[in-house]
Amino acid sequence: KYNYIEFENGSRIDLLDVKKLPSDPLYERFGSTEYTGGALEEAGEIDFGAFDVLKTRVGRHLNKEYSIKPKVLITCNPKKNWLYQMIYKPSTEGTLSTDFKFIQALYSDNPHTAETYKEQLSSITDKTMKERLMFGNWEYENDPRALMQYDNIVDLFTNTVLPTKEAKYLTADIARYGNDSTVLSLWKDFECYKIIKYQKTGLDTIAQEIKNILGAEFIPYSHAIIDEDGVGGGVLDHIRGAKGFVANRVPFLNRFTGKPDNFNNLKSQCSFLLADYVNNHKLAFRIDDTETKQFLIEELEVIKAKDEVIDGKLSIESKDKVKEMLGRSPDIGDAIMMRMYFELESPTIATHTIDPIAQMLANRRKGNNTKIENSYL
Repeated sequence: KYNYIEFENGSRIDLLDVKKLPSDPLYERFGSTEYTGGALEEAGEIDFGAFDVLKTRVGRHLNKEYSIKPKVLITCNPKKNWLYQMIYKPSTEGTLSTDFKFIQALYSDNPHTAETYKEQLSSITDKTMKERLMFGNWEYENDPRALMQYDNIVDLFTNTVLPTKEAKYLTADIARYGNDSTVLSLWKDFECYKIIKYQKTGLDTIAQEIKNILGAEFIPYSHAIIDEDGVGGGVLDHIRGAKGFVANRVPFLNRFTGKPDNFNNLKSQCSFLLADYVNNHKLAFRIDDTETKQFLIEELEVIKAKDEVIDGKLSIESKDKVKEMLGRSPDIGDAIMMRMYFELESPTIATHTIDPIAQMLANRRKGNNTKIENSYL
């Protein structure tokens, strides 16, 4: 139930729960509310969609009568999500929209609590957390195990890539559970031009949708790949000629040596190759939907290498671990990752004479775990 604070003069503050609900992904529950102004506390934990809807609900209650400008106060700790993209980074570059104003506030700005809070913040041992909470550092150091750099991920939406083979592809991550989404990504070479999401859709319907899209977009069935793990196999059965993606299958042969590659499975191999393409600006996305962009950024950020290298093989964090970090399934990221299958299946002939995978493993055995990006090709 929602709570509220009501004053003697009739003024009222509604306390809203803005958690994203599978039953209300578009926040339609706020669509008819009218407010004078609003505030979002701990906005780093709030989905962009909630902000996007609520900012349209202010300025609708007695604003004209009392000459009150509609405003929304947003408070947060530094976090590389929609706040960073929409407000912080543009403010540092001098391109912030006049609809926004960024004010940096640190613990030391409050004379009543500065000394006590300083002691508490100084006791934080995690370097990244201290940079964020104590010093208000938005450019805090990323996890060295992350395969992709944040700025390179954001550049995906402004990169320009030249077509090479004039080939088109479709990748499909099929929902396994009630709250997961089925995600399709459509590609022209290395440019993703459309991402389509389905919620709680039957396998027969998904299979027919994929067939319709393949026909409408002139994509050969052999250029479609479908997550075959779990229920995805049922979709693949209806689309004969499409490829099946099995995350734990044996990796493709190393394109330099012709021998088995040094990854524990195909998904790890594709993820490392995807990181190379992202970090070297070889991919581009033409996606306008803000939520899809944000989800993609978050899901690529959490693709991380495991600390340990077992039997000389590189691996990434498990999907269960990623879901724990995100609070949801990385459905968009998985669909994007599968695009790399076609580059591994029929790789471009390379002219390199040094196997960078062998070099990467050598570096990690020496304790140098900080250089993961830009190392696959």
